Amino acid sequence: MLVGVFHFPTDYGIDVGQLAREVEARGFDSLFVCEHTHIPISRRTPFPGGGELPERYSHTHDPFVALAFAAAATRTLLLGTGIALVPQRDPIITAKSVASLDQLSGGRFIFGIGGGWNVEEMENHGTRYESRFKILRERVLAMQALWTHDTAEFHGEFVTFDPVWLYPKPKKKPYPPILLGGESDHTLRRVVEFGNGWLPRAHRGFEPDRAVARLRQAAAAGGRDPTAFSITVFNAPTDEAVLASYREAGIHRVLLEDRIAVATRSCACLIATRRS
Repeated sequence: MLVGVFHFPTDYGIDVGQLAREVEARGFDSLFVCEHTHIPISRRTPFPGGGELPERYSHTHDPFVALAFAAAATRTLLLGTGIALVPQRDPIITAKSVASLDQLSGGRFIFGIGGGWNVEEMENHGTRYESRFKILRERVLAMQALWTHDTAEFHGEFVTFDPVWLYPKPKKKPYPPILLGGESDHTLRRVVEFGNGWLPRAHRGFEPDRAVARLRQAAAAGGRDPTAFSITVFNAPTDEAVLASYREAGIHRVLLEDRIAVATRSCACLIATRRS
């Protein structure tokens, strides 16, 4: 099981290049950063974590710019979005950003994506909350076409373009791994249809054995090889016994929050599992 780090890259926080160097030096396999283009002042949408929305949500760097700095400061560290809000992103521009970052980093990018939760934020991008996952699906399928065809076109309900050229193509073939965030059965069906892995949160009551079983059942129902999909778990605990249960269940990677991961360099459970 691999152990990575996730981070809110803010304008008042640690330099992301410096953090990436420290994470790589400590043997962690990856660094994931989040995305919020902006935060509307309206609090019509409550914070899913409860209470006031933390300040860092409105101070994040663009994830692709932040990861470019992280890529330049490292050599082997994998670089992921956790998560990119695809319903708020133009698919052609995003396809270009993904391919460029993957090329320039030597094929080290992981494309973690999701639908988002802040209704006002996505409305400012012209996306309706009720349609966000239909839009996500079409934009991912359109990006896959752009990455894998010399001449690509796409015609859907929300995305349409006639034949185009888009270069560079990603270094990783056919394209960087696409991991979908969320915990619902709908999420698992999307993973099986157009993704490469699942990105659930280790919320209260998370059971790694059950998570692996659910993904395998969804893959079988979709006529796909269950072993073709990975599971990367956000907000993973640092308890040695719990991490051991994740590893034994077949979890591919866990992600620790940066302030926990870097501070626990000598934690026996992390040293034992981060590269195994």
